[in-house]
Amino acid sequence: MSKTGLTEWGASLRLSDLSASRTHKFNIEPAAGQLQALADDLGIEAIRKVRFSGELRPLGQSDWRLVGEIGATVTQPCVATLQPVVTRIDEPVERNYLANFKELDAELTEDGETEIEMPEDDSSEALPAALILSDVAHEALLLALPPYPRAKDAELERTQFTEGGKEALTDDDVKPFAGLKALRDKLEKGN
Repeated sequence: MSKTGLTEWGASLRLSDLSASRTHKFNIEPAAGQLQALADDLGIEAIRKVRFSGELRPLGQSDWRLVGEIGATVTQPCVATLQPVVTRIDEPVERNYLANFKELDAELTEDGETEIEMPEDDSSEALPAALILSDVAHEALLLALPPYPRAKDAELERTQFTEGGKEALTDDDVKPFAGLKALRDKLEKGN
């Protein structure tokens, strides 16, 4: 059996080739040339390093449990200032690959819409013919990325937009009681 899938980024690993009598450790890292391609695919500025390590544990005769950790240093633009924000990510990753995995049942509602009930256990999936650990790492990294990275001390400046000749709407104007305040001011002017 080739250990390539357990040590090489992007390599395919046939779980049926692994011995079901012991645990198999893995440790994969993309090569320097693959980091920018991974960053582009994730829609971020850069990735300094990525490491995905852990083990595949047999569950019975044909099922497998993946327990690992994704570690990465990523650079994303700040949502407020667009300055680069460097974030360290260290997240656990767990997956169960089951030979008798029950696919989700889709039902049609009265409106003709498709309704799918999601299972409580979102870490289980069907046993693949071949597992690509770098795909699991990619998914885990995508889920771990901060959705709104923010630079230290970043604040949004006050901006106002309006049509020419009209008064700009302010933050105070859109507050729930802004309309009552305007009415009060109008009534006071009338007196």
